[in-house]
Amino acid sequence: MRPLWAIRGEAVLNAPDIRRSAAIAGVADAAIAAIAGAVRLLLSILLVLLFVPGYATVPPAPRLKAQGRMTVRRVPLDARDPARRRVGRLTYLGGVALSSADPAFGGFSSLTVTGDRFTLLGDGGSFVAFRMGADWRIGDLRFGVLPDGPGTGWNKADRDSESMALDPASGRIWVGFEDSNALWRYAPGFAQAEARARPQAMRKWPLAGGPESFVRLRDGRFVVIGETARWPHDHARAALLFAGDPTAVTTPLFRFSYAPPAGYDPSDAAELPDGDLLVLNRRFALPYDFTAILTIVPRAEIAPGKTVRGTPIARFAAPLIHDNFEGVAVTREGDDTIVWMASDDNQSVLERSLLLKFRLDPDKQKAPPRN
Repeated sequence: MRPLWAIRGEAVLNAPDIRRSAAIAGVADAAIAAIAGAVRLLLSILLVLLFVPGYATVPPAPRLKAQGRMTVRRVPLDARDPARRRVGRLTYLGGVALSSADPAFGGFSSLTVTGDRFTLLGDGGSFVAFRMGADWRIGDLRFGVLPDGPGTGWNKADRDSESMALDPASGRIWVGFEDSNALWRYAPGFAQAEARARPQAMRKWPLAGGPESFVRLRDGRFVVIGETARWPHDHARAALLFAGDPTAVTTPLFRFSYAPPAGYDPSDAAELPDGDLLVLNRRFALPYDFTAILTIVPRAEIAPGKTVRGTPIARFAAPLIHDNFEGVAVTREGDDTIVWMASDDNQSVLERSLLLKFRLDPDKQKAPPRN
């Protein structure tokens, strides 16, 4: 042990060096404190970016106002030949271009038709409901927004509502959300959300290629077809048939595949009176051109693990009216089968919101049923 006097004497003799070391240490401490403050500030910013929702720095997606107006303008099947009425097995009964001053109007990806009641659902969670008679006049117009859905609804991707199925008896509506691969059920008129599900079979479908086609069959079953989704080792489109309500986790289902026409993607489907499936297929080509093909898939061919192909019945391309057709519905008028088609304008000046009406004519190559 060193003597106490030696320690005290050393402190006195080395006082200048001690003061100099303290000054250097003070500068170092200040520098360390400044660096620590900068690090804390950086961490705070990173924590804000990590935990504060993305919608805090992004403007909200536009939503339709509750009250609005809609303009209806008649359109021909062929602008070069206004008298033309035929396209494949369809006879053109008329159509309209829909527009509104509301900036959220349009983007219609699916439709339902019951009697003279129409509902068009946009791909951002907004909908337009109205009545329309044979004179193409609009009544009981209502603009609305889905009351709930995947995500917060702040971004358009949260409510990417691409498909819709209706139970005409109960009025309940099922909606397919493409970006989340989810299926939701709503009370009549979209009054409230009742149930939701993300079926395990759809979990790995592409976020931008999920349930684009959704139809409720009259026997209570449901068919869902992915826009670009594929089952492993399969080039056709992934599809599911649910034995009942697809929002119930216990509902049995089976997988099958749908092969669209080459170069096309399925965008909607509807059930025909005989139970066959009418599938709408669309294609986009540069520089900026859409075409569409309607196909019929025999109901009897839909089976577990099977790939089904539809028979083309009509093609929409220049000089005929053509656009980004994403919605199809089937109704009856007497003995006639009526096909309705709607287009998604993507809120672009290069596209239109069209609502077209056709009669499906009998297949002359198909033998009539025996009595």
